[in-house]
Amino acid sequence: MTVSLRPATEADLMAVGALHQRSRVAAYSSFLPPAALADPTPEAMGRYWVERLTWEATDHRMIVAERDGRLVGFSYLGPDDEGDPATGLLNAIHLDPDERGRGTGRALMVDALAAMRARGWTRAALWVLRDNATGRRFYERGGWHATGARRTDRIGTALVPQLRYAREV
Repeated sequence: MTVSLRPATEADLMAVGALHQRSRVAAYSSFLPPAALADPTPEAMGRYWVERLTWEATDHRMIVAERDGRLVGFSYLGPDDEGDPATGLLNAIHLDPDERGRGTGRALMVDALAAMRARGWTRAALWVLRDNATGRRFYERGGWHATGARRTDRIGTALVPQLRYAREV
C-alpha cells in the first residue's frame, strides 16, 4: 500500500515523539554513544512536540506520513533560523526505521518543498548531522548542497557537529 501524507493533529504528537526517538536511535547509533540516544524518552519527545507546536503553530507546519493507518514518518518546516525572509527551514524529516528505502522520505521532502514554494520562499535550508552519511546522501540526491556553514548542537550528552545544506525550491 502507498504512503499518504496529511497535516499532523494534536492527537498525533505523542506518536510523533515516539517515532522521532526511534528514528534518531536508528539513524545516529553508528556514530553517537548509546547514552546520548537514551534521553529523551519517547514520552518526553512527545511532550516536546506538544510544547513546540504550541509556540510555533502559526508559522510552522508538520506533516505526518501513514502507511496502512500507521504513522511511519513526519516532516516539520518553518521560517529560516537565520532570518532570511526568502528561505524556509526544513527542521526535520524522520522515518520509522522500517520505512527507510520505501520512498516515504522523498515524498515528505517533495511535499515540504512544495509547501515552501506556496509560502513564497525561493530557497530552502536545513541542518544535518555531519556524521550522518546516510542522511547527507539522501539530501544530496534531493538536490541539496552543503553551504559551508557549521554549528554544534547537543543530542543527549553528546555535542554533535552539524552542516547547513540549501537548495532552490
